[in-house]
Amino acid sequence: MDACVVSQDERFASAAAEFGPALGRLARFYEADPAERRDLLQAIHLALWRSFAGFDGRCSVRSWVYRVAHNVGASHVLSRRRQARLGGATLDALDQVPAPDNPEAQVAGRDLLARLLRIVEGLKAPDAQVMLLYLEDVPAAEIGEITGLSAGAVATRIHRLKAVLARHLGEGVRDHG
Repeated sequence: MDACVVSQDERFASAAAEFGPALGRLARFYEADPAERRDLLQAIHLALWRSFAGFDGRCSVRSWVYRVAHNVGASHVLSRRRQARLGGATLDALDQVPAPDNPEAQVAGRDLLARLLRIVEGLKAPDAQVMLLYLEDVPAAEIGEITGLSAGAVATRIHRLKAVLARHLGEGVRDHG
């Protein structure tokens, strides 16, 4: 499709259809409350629709969608934290996250995923964004493009996060390449 003849509405509809499930997962990451999550997802979609008015194709649509979604999500988290006067954990503080008391829960895939999300949710925004994009199978170079980090910084964060997650989850984290 020629970018000059594709309307803002068409770009948005195409992106929403292709990335809708991922946007839902991102919203779930940023907001646990179902009602607030619906509002956040709506805000992400609105921001995405608005953003396509200025989309010039210098990056992939996928990078654009994730960048817009993460910016809205990060703003949402910052706003909520200001209201609640809460702070996130640093990557180094993850060593303080307790392991669950139930060893059977460690083996169950659903419980493992829940633990992973709890740990990732406790990270400050840059680390959480990198890990969430990594878990969505976004390549490191594209993660750098989305977050504004260098490829080397992304690779370093992913390596450190995987090591910390492996320690806390009791098993290796699946390698995404």
